[in-house]
Amino acid sequence: MTDIEIANQKKLIPIEKIAKKIGLKKENLEVYGKYKAKINIPNVVKEQEGKLILVTSINPTPYGEGKTTISIGIHDALCRLKKKSLVALREPSLGPVFGTKGGATGGGYAQVVPMEDINLHFTGDLHAITAANNLLCAALDNHLYQGNELNINPETIIFPRAMDINDRSLRSIEIGLGNNNFARKDSFVITVASEIMAILCLARDIFDLKKRLGNILIAYNYDNKPVFARDLKVDGSLTVLLKDAIKPNLVQTLEGNPAIIHGGPFANIAHGCNSLIATNFALNNADYVVTEAGFGSDLGAEKFLDIKCRIGNLKPNCIVVNATIRSLKYNGLCPKEELKDENIKYLKKGICNLEAHVENMKKYSNHVIVCLNKFDTDTKKEINIVKKFVKNLNCDFEICEAYAKGGKGAVKLAKKIINLCKEPSMFNFLYDVNDSIENKIFKISNEIFHAKEVIYSEQAIESMKKITKLGYSNLPICIAKTQYSITDDPKKLGYPKDSKVTVRDMKVSAGAGFIVVYMGNIMTMPGLSKTPAYQNIDLNDEKKIVGLF
Repeated sequence: MTDIEIANQKKLIPIEKIAKKIGLKKENLEVYGKYKAKINIPNVVKEQEGKLILVTSINPTPYGEGKTTISIGIHDALCRLKKKSLVALREPSLGPVFGTKGGATGGGYAQVVPMEDINLHFTGDLHAITAANNLLCAALDNHLYQGNELNINPETIIFPRAMDINDRSLRSIEIGLGNNNFARKDSFVITVASEIMAILCLARDIFDLKKRLGNILIAYNYDNKPVFARDLKVDGSLTVLLKDAIKPNLVQTLEGNPAIIHGGPFANIAHGCNSLIATNFALNNADYVVTEAGFGSDLGAEKFLDIKCRIGNLKPNCIVVNATIRSLKYNGLCPKEELKDENIKYLKKGICNLEAHVENMKKYSNHVIVCLNKFDTDTKKEINIVKKFVKNLNCDFEICEAYAKGGKGAVKLAKKIINLCKEPSMFNFLYDVNDSIENKIFKISNEIFHAKEVIYSEQAIESMKKITKLGYSNLPICIAKTQYSITDDPKKLGYPKDSKVTVRDMKVSAGAGFIVVYMGNIMTMPGLSKTPAYQNIDLNDEKKIVGLF
C-alpha cells in the first residue's frame, strides 16, 4: 500500500484527547477541525528538562533515506516503552510536495496524520509567512513610489519576494512602481527560504519575533547606510500577520501519540530545523524529545548544533545518524538499476560516506548512534558489513524497521537511545562565535566538509568586508550548499578529502541572527522536474486524495 492508503486506514483520535496525553487543556488549544490544533503556550518557558534526541543522516540521495520516518518511529517506540515522549518536526513545503521530493510526514507505518492536511495547507503557517514576506516587499516598493524619504538606493535592495511553489521563471523578474515609469530588478525565493521563516523558527516568543522582524536588513541608502524593516514602520503589521503562525501545531502519529509540527526552513539555504518554540515546549512537557535536522549532518545537523542550540541554549543528549544500504551503494556509484540488488563492491566503496558523518557528529557529542533504516531488499551480508563497519568506528549501531512495523520496529533502537541518555553527555560547539567570519567558515569547511582550502570570489570578499563593518561578524555561519555531497560539488560522492570549496557570496540575515554563506550553485527558488509529483496527485470518485506521498 502507498503511504496515503496506510494513513487513510487509520481511525484518528480527536485532537482534544491527544492533547490530554501531554497535559494540555481546552484553553491551551485552538482547534482546526477534528484532528489538528494550535497550542497556546504559557508565557513562562522553563529551561531544557527532557532529553533531546537529534536525528540526522548521511548525504541524501534522490531515493530518500527516511529520516522523518525514523524520527516518528523512535517516538512511537519510546511511547510503547511507557516513556513520556514527543516528536518535534518541520512542516512540509508545497514546493517539494508537488515537485520531486514529495511530502514530509514520514512513511509506511511511521507517519504523522492527517498526512494530506499536513502536506498541503495544514494550519496556514506557510501562507502567513508568505503574506508577511510579501507585505514587507510591498511596503518597500510603496515607500519608493511615495517619495523615498529614507533615500533608499533601489539597486541595493536585498530582500526578495516569496512563494511556496517551485517556479524557476520567478528567479529573476523586473517590476514597475507605477506612474513614474520606474522599474527595478527583483526575484522570488521559495517561502521556506525566506528570512521570515528562519526568524519564526528562532524566535523565543511573540515579542522576540517582532524585534527580529524589525531587524531584517532590506537595503542600503545612497550614503551606503543600512535600511531595516523597522524603518518602514511595518514590523508591527508583520507581527500581526504571524500572531497565529508562531503557535506550534499539534497532531498525532499513526499509533495515536502526540506530535508537534512547526516551521520548516530549508536546510541547504537556511538552518533546516523546526521552531525553537516547539522544541522548548516539547522539552518542558516530555521526558524524551525526538527532533530532526534537514538533509545530512554536514548541513542540517551542523546548523542545528551551531545555530539553533547556540541561540536556544539547547544541548542534545544523543545524536542518531540515519543511513540506508541503498544510499551507501549510491555513494559508491552503483548504477540506478542495480541499487536493489546485493552489491558488496558498491556498498564497500560508498560506506565511507557514513564514516564522514559519524566523524562529524563525534566532534559535537560523545553520544552518537548509527541507525540503519532497513529495506526489504537489504541482504544479511550487506547488513553485517554495515554493522561491522560501524563497530570499527567505535559507535553504537541498531537496525530500524519503523517503516514496515511502526514503533514496534524501532523498540531496540529506542532502548539503546534510553541507555545512552542515562550516561553523562558532553556537547561542544564547533567554533567560537566571536571569531572572524573567515575563520568560522574555514572551521566548518575543514572539520565538516573535510576541505583543505576555501576560495573566495571578489563579491564574497566585498560582502564579508561590508558585514564586518556593519558589526555583524560575531553571528553564527549558515552555509548554503548542495545537500548531495559533503563538499560544494554535488558530483563528489562518498568521502572526498582535501577538496577545495568556493564561497561565491554572503549576506547577513540580521533578523534571523546568522550570516548566510553561498557555496556552489545553490538555488533559493527550485524548479520543477520533467515528471513532477503533481502529475500523480488527484481526487478519486469518493473525493479522497490519491497520489500524495
